[in-house]
Amino acid sequence: MKYILDASFFFANYPVTGECYTTPSVVEELRDLTSKCRFDLLTEAGLQVRLPDASERSYILTAAGKSGDLPVISGTDCDVLALARELGATLVTDDFAIQNVAADLGIPVLSLQQRPAKKVQWKFRCSGCGRYFKTDGECPICGSAIKRKLK
Repeated sequence: MKYILDASFFFANYPVTGECYTTPSVVEELRDLTSKCRFDLLTEAGLQVRLPDASERSYILTAAGKSGDLPVISGTDCDVLALARELGATLVTDDFAIQNVAADLGIPVLSLQQRPAKKVQWKFRCSGCGRYFKTDGECPICGSAIKRKLK
């Protein structure tokens, strides 16, 4: 089985067998000694670091926009989702936003230390006048902040 490992995997002591992949941006997030050592051990055992295809990244950004998770999806999140989709792999993460987008795309997810995220839909509401919009930002009517809320 193929697994794409998010940064949260390297912070936990969780066993995994099979083909393992991660992205260069995940490796950059590993700052403490424990996670770096875990990365080094897994690299020696066959962990591969790969960049996802640019078209997959674009697809993920579009999907995150549709699910309402775009404001909270980082470049690293986008990379791991894109690589999971590209390789048809299971994504190993505790990140709820990643899990939400993965659910929309049918990407299997393995949660580590937290409960698996439930699929949520987001709406965007002006904090001033209460109108609803398709994205966050500034309200064109009253100028207040448009904030993401659960549907």
